[in-house]
Amino acid sequence: MVTATVPRRTWELHLLLLLGLGLKSQEALPPPCASQIYCHGELLHQVQMAKLYPDDKQFVDMPLSTTPDQVLQNFKELAEAHNHSIPWQQLQVFVQEHFQAVGQELEPWIPGDWKDSPRFLQKISDTKLRAWAEQLHQLWKKLGKKMKPEVLSHPERFSLIYSEHPFVVPGGRFVEFYYWDSYWVMEGLLLSEMAEMVKGMLQNFLDLVKTYGHVPNGGRVYYLQRSQPPLLTLMMDLYVTHTNDTTFLQENIETLALELDFWTQNRSVSVRLEGESYVLNRYYVPYGGPRPESYSKDSELADALPEGEREALWAELKAGAESGWDFSSRWLVGGPNPDLLSSIRTSKLVPVDLNAFLCRAEDLMSKFYSRLGNESQATKYRTSRAQRLAALNAVLWDEEKGAWFDFDLENSKKNQEFYPSNLTPLWAGCFSDPGVTDKALKYLEDSQILTYQYGIPTSLRETGQQWDFPNAWAPLQDFVIRGLAKSPSPRTQEVAFQLAQNWIRTNFDVYSQRSAMYEKYDISNGGQPGCGGEYEVQEGFGWTNGVALMLLDRYGDRLSSGTQLAFLEPHCLAAALLPNFLLLSLLPQ
Repeated sequence: MVTATVPRRTWELHLLLLLGLGLKSQEALPPPCASQIYCHGELLHQVQMAKLYPDDKQFVDMPLSTTPDQVLQNFKELAEAHNHSIPWQQLQVFVQEHFQAVGQELEPWIPGDWKDSPRFLQKISDTKLRAWAEQLHQLWKKLGKKMKPEVLSHPERFSLIYSEHPFVVPGGRFVEFYYWDSYWVMEGLLLSEMAEMVKGMLQNFLDLVKTYGHVPNGGRVYYLQRSQPPLLTLMMDLYVTHTNDTTFLQENIETLALELDFWTQNRSVSVRLEGESYVLNRYYVPYGGPRPESYSKDSELADALPEGEREALWAELKAGAESGWDFSSRWLVGGPNPDLLSSIRTSKLVPVDLNAFLCRAEDLMSKFYSRLGNESQATKYRTSRAQRLAALNAVLWDEEKGAWFDFDLENSKKNQEFYPSNLTPLWAGCFSDPGVTDKALKYLEDSQILTYQYGIPTSLRETGQQWDFPNAWAPLQDFVIRGLAKSPSPRTQEVAFQLAQNWIRTNFDVYSQRSAMYEKYDISNGGQPGCGGEYEVQEGFGWTNGVALMLLDRYGDRLSSGTQLAFLEPHCLAAALLPNFLLLSLLPQ
């Protein structure tokens, strides 16, 4: 038996009751934000469904040339003159007259604490990799942005949410900040000795929590009602560990607590198993309408459904976006057709990674409060972590397979497909048995993951979604590599290194060919820019750069730019590792 905690807002109760009664209303759930230009309404609908731009995100990122009221009034007159069916060309002229080009509200920013030669470069033995790392370090200047003053003075004319301090963007179509991307960006920035830049980015996120109660998915109003994997406390730990800035921690610890409260109050779910009740967290976004940045795709996806089921689909798509994995077979399993996006059911699953992140955040909060002398709060978070650890073990852990698995709330069973997220508790330090790292290695071997020589695949299912095979993503490499590296076993540590070696060579080889870093990589054909999903693969790229720099720092004395492992006969990584394993077999386990 599984029961979700009751949403707090009375309108949610009323509207969920309406949905439960099967009432068909396109207005059943509130819109993503109040703006009748950027979040809902006839103007948004007509422009996006006319497909004036190849990417729906382009329109909702365009600033207004005049006030919203004037834009809406002029649009109303135009719509009425054409009986609410405006010809494509006249709609295009209207947008050109009333909106500005994307990016007008941002200006390039070269961080004040940027320096030519950060110390970590000297740890990289391979001269080609060191030269490449220098170029990655240079990319922070390209990805740094600062908002123009008019975003503060006229916020109603922008979809961009004002942030006081400069920040690093992912790159490509993503010209605003993103929440979980920024964790790995900060890892890289701190290696580049840019602590002030990191402090400013942290302050931006803390300010958002003070204003909205949580960190939005990204820096746009249409992202306001969904968050992303909650890594703010972990970001604070990166910064404080690097700088020892206890004063900044003291000033902001209550804001960190406020963000964790958001997840407790709005994203909790109770799971009852074998007479015991456990509280864990899920992604859940009860807001209606198509996602503004993917409006036409969401609308067309819903066309095949009965009208009364469309709002539920759109809410599940938003929950999938909140997960950061937009989209993946992870959220399609158990649906009527697990290969179709219309089967998405994100909120019906308890994700391993989300609960690992919160477990780590609770551990850090207990340590932060102890450091600041507040033992009562430290005990509160210590207790929360212990309860979550027990819940992870009872609900998500599978002793036989040696990994954790997402739990299906409706079907009361684990999703036993392979995803790197299944090992996130290793990365987060959210386990009590030190032997789990070696069990995880056996799980990877049993799943044949070590046969992939260009990176760890996002899944073994090929759905056409970008968070599935054949794509590999930098943060997911990190989860597995640094998770395995926690093992006391030299054999398991060696596999972590070899996985790092494979990923670095894939990144390096593609960069050597294309002079670019990418958000994801296709590991099925020798390592190429990734594919699939809702948009073309993007260059940049914030978190890819951050993970590459972290691995170059961690293993710089051993990593090589030489022949890619997969240029060998395609047996498997395990075979390539055999000589190391034979040597290591003599070492203590």
